[in-house]
Amino acid sequence: MEPDQDFPTSLYENDPYERFRFGVPPSSSADWGWIQHMYASLREGGRMAVVLDTGAVSRGSGNRGSNRERDIRRRFVEYDLIEAVVLLPENLFYNTTAPGIVLVINTRKRRPKEILLINASKLFAKGRPKNYLTGEHLERIAQVYHDWKAEEGLSAVITKEEAARNDYNLSPSRYVTTDEQEEVLPLEEAVLLLREAEEERAEADRQLNEVLKLLGLSG
Repeated sequence: MEPDQDFPTSLYENDPYERFRFGVPPSSSADWGWIQHMYASLREGGRMAVVLDTGAVSRGSGNRGSNRERDIRRRFVEYDLIEAVVLLPENLFYNTTAPGIVLVINTRKRRPKEILLINASKLFAKGRPKNYLTGEHLERIAQVYHDWKAEEGLSAVITKEEAARNDYNLSPSRYVTTDEQEEVLPLEEAVLLLREAEEERAEADRQLNEVLKLLGLSG
């Protein structure tokens, strides 16, 4: 999971392969740039699964006005390309203790206009130094995916319309609750949100300066 790779906007806007038709991601996170690159590489009827940080499916939702990541995510939902999102347990990966998600993109979905959300955050065995998924955990996740079913405390099936009502927040924890208290936002995600807010503020300042110039009020 490498959400904070900094690519210039011109790379997306002038891409000779036209991979970024769904939108230009913010410089604070390249997640939806990588997703669009991989999607553009799929053949007709192809599907893909990618591991990302949890914020990739929720950042920007609930914000007033436009948000680049949320707007790209909205287009993927509108084009009915997102098949499933699996929330993984925390402390699985060696580069972070934060949980991740598995995002499944399918150009030929089994269940059109539906998205399966699996909250597997509690399916893990304690380990040192890292937690891990046992064969039983993997089989349970796979069974829910293949059966495409909602199971209390584990999974939910939502429609495109329900995703829209939730402003395209596709985090499984939003739709599938566990008995545990809500977890604190991971530090990496908090830093990324701060960078995104700073980027939006800078863009607002730029637009304000343009207006002031037009009014002859700039210093």
